Amino acid sequence: MNGCGPLVFQPILMTKVWGGDSLSRFGKAVPRGSTIGESWEVADLASTAISGAGGGAQRSVISNAPLKGQTLHDAMLRWPNDMLGPRHSAAKTFPLLVKFIDAKQNLSVQVHPSPAYARAHPDAHLKTEAWFIMDAAPGSVIYKGVKQGVTRDLFQRAISAGKVAECLVSVPARVGECHNLPSGTCHALGAGVLVAEIQTPSDTTYRVFDWGRPGRELHVAQALDCIHWGKAPEALPLANPSGGFGATLTTDYFALRHLTLANAGRQRVPGDAACTILMVLVGGGSLQGEGGAYPAMTLKAGMTVLVPANLTESTTIIGQDMGGMECLIAQLP
Repeated sequence: MNGCGPLVFQPILMTKVWGGDSLSRFGKAVPRGSTIGESWEVADLASTAISGAGGGAQRSVISNAPLKGQTLHDAMLRWPNDMLGPRHSAAKTFPLLVKFIDAKQNLSVQVHPSPAYARAHPDAHLKTEAWFIMDAAPGSVIYKGVKQGVTRDLFQRAISAGKVAECLVSVPARVGECHNLPSGTCHALGAGVLVAEIQTPSDTTYRVFDWGRPGRELHVAQALDCIHWGKAPEALPLANPSGGFGATLTTDYFALRHLTLANAGRQRVPGDAACTILMVLVGGGSLQGEGGAYPAMTLKAGMTVLVPANLTESTTIIGQDMGGMECLIAQLP
């Protein structure tokens, strides 16, 4: 990838019955009053099945020179070691799916295949995800995990009675907190929550309850075979009020950190030759390649950038002179 700097992609906007127009605040082409629920920022799925994805492949298209118009998939296959680093260079698709999500209404209560279910069903794919709370209306919540004592039989009766929410653990949605949702966790975003989502590249989703919305398929039998009947991981406050890096969420598939830079603050991209995704949440700034590795890249809120593995050790993040910047940094392990 000689001469290529970090990559920016055209957002893939998804209409959802529960979506809104809040992603317009982050530079997305979302008309007022629309129902855009997701902006897929980095995607490389050979096929999709969920409502709103339109079926078929969903692969991000590069929007900056010199690779403008090429797909992430093509670039990754052409330069696997430079893009992904030696630990992931054999991957056939990009190992992460990265989104912004606007939940104007409650999302369906759903679960993704458990490891055991995925092993037994080749068409079902694990989907471990993490939500970083960017904004939350007063009183908004996240549903994750089932309450202590809830069994499969009790849960099935609650589905029939329309009382699934009574079986779920609900926690306040707090800006700056991160929620780790391993595949098999029963969960739903509550209304009024805006999140950045990092996940494994799958859209295998089994809905068990949809708050009375008509016409949406449920997958009760599959879901009941997948649900982990226990607590979900506790919320992790990622943001550091004092600035700099906060805590790190580490999964088998990615590591996630929050970075706050004061006015004109600087921070080298962390990691050892690790492919890095940077999502700008607040403010703006720039990326700078050491030794003229690539021209400086301007950053602004709502922008998502992929820093190839071969550039991580020579890239510095710089906050803007007035206001600084907050960003979320996801890296392959």
